[in-house]
Amino acid sequence: MRNTVLWPVLFALVLGFGSVGAAPSTQAPSLQVPASGVIGVTDAQLSPDFWIARLPNANAPIMTRAELHAANGQRLRLEPSLHDLAALPDALSRRAVLDLIGRVSRLPRVPVFDVRGQPIPDSTLASLLDGLALDRVPEQVMPRFGLIVDRASLRALPTELGAFTTRGDIDIDRFQETAEFPGTPVAVVHETADGQWLFVISPRYAAWTRRVHVALGTRAEVLAYAARTPFRVVTGARVETVETPEAPQVSRRELDMTSRVPLAMPLAPEQPVNGQAAYAGWMVELPIRKEDGALGFQPALIQKNADTHAGYLPYTRADLIRQAFKFLGERYGWGHLHGGRDCSGFISEVFGSMGLLLPRNTGDQAKGTGFAHRLFDAGDSHAARLAAARALQVGDRVYIPGHVLLVIGRLHGQPYVIHDVVDMRYRRADGSIAWIKLNSVAVTPLLPLLGEDGVSYVDRMTSIVRMR
Repeated sequence: MRNTVLWPVLFALVLGFGSVGAAPSTQAPSLQVPASGVIGVTDAQLSPDFWIARLPNANAPIMTRAELHAANGQRLRLEPSLHDLAALPDALSRRAVLDLIGRVSRLPRVPVFDVRGQPIPDSTLASLLDGLALDRVPEQVMPRFGLIVDRASLRALPTELGAFTTRGDIDIDRFQETAEFPGTPVAVVHETADGQWLFVISPRYAAWTRRVHVALGTRAEVLAYAARTPFRVVTGARVETVETPEAPQVSRRELDMTSRVPLAMPLAPEQPVNGQAAYAGWMVELPIRKEDGALGFQPALIQKNADTHAGYLPYTRADLIRQAFKFLGERYGWGHLHGGRDCSGFISEVFGSMGLLLPRNTGDQAKGTGFAHRLFDAGDSHAARLAAARALQVGDRVYIPGHVLLVIGRLHGQPYVIHDVVDMRYRRADGSIAWIKLNSVAVTPLLPLLGEDGVSYVDRMTSIVRMR
């Protein structure tokens, strides 16, 4: 495989980053502010075709399938937040399991409130730590394996209690980490004393989930299911299996973008699937949880006109834009709450639909493991940062602390982005700062954006990652 990781100095030369000269301003050319308040964005710009039409060779592959596979393998080896379950040893030490739990199971450092806006007492928080049952972790832990059977929240602590840092604002639950989708393989390395919560390792995360979300099987059958071919990939924001009262466990099962579902063994053409003819649907096999918690499998139908694809999509700029725009307007969901996703989850699903395995969180994604990237620190001047921003290409990812934006093109002489974002700020012509509550996947220009402290996103950049 070619070496796609370039040191910052070389990457600066390749991409034109770090240009010298007079420091230009991030102040955008005069952009119109429509009734929405989202500066520089018209209805025409809310279509993927608007941006794809502006690209030469939009359908040319960025990387081949072999290159993608090799890059995924490299990230699995080098990125600690990713887990190769097939390489997991038969036994883990107590220290290794405690370290995994300790990375995520921590209490907030600031006061937190419940969903009703009431302060959560210290005694309640302390009881959550007691619930980790760390004294029950043996010296040697034999991982058990299972498959996620429905959209499953992964939590920092084994509780459904929400913890919010702002009274009355229930968008960001500090105990919510992420969600996993049906068919995701997991290794179970610990559980609560009552057995109702499992600490699981998935390919992209390690946290707590309710036992009812996991069907336990043998290591061999779990890993075999995750690798089975042929398979279809959900390429819409979400699809559902068809309604089937004969098999309620797979009836209207929600599958988010990137869900990988193997095709079931074909039946005779006249044989129905769960009471329905199969000719207009894809017959897939989904994991189910039996009454005793054991793993089983059940055929289900996905309509052929639903947004799925035979295998992963090709990795092209056109497909990247199309996939991102399928989430346009979706409600922001911290840690995949509200049936949605957050900024880094959005990025993971868009690139994942093309077969790229990315870390779950912005801090890990921003490292650019396995791909060309430029890191920024306090020594980078405003001029160098702005030059880097102006050199951005479609598909580049821009990281600031706690947030990521995807570049979709250039307009009015500046880069435009799509991102899953809570709000936006920019400076009006009179010098005042406009604040817009977006709380959704949105299209915006990059250069005018400001943080809560009034510092521009450009001056807050921590890295740019180019997926080449």
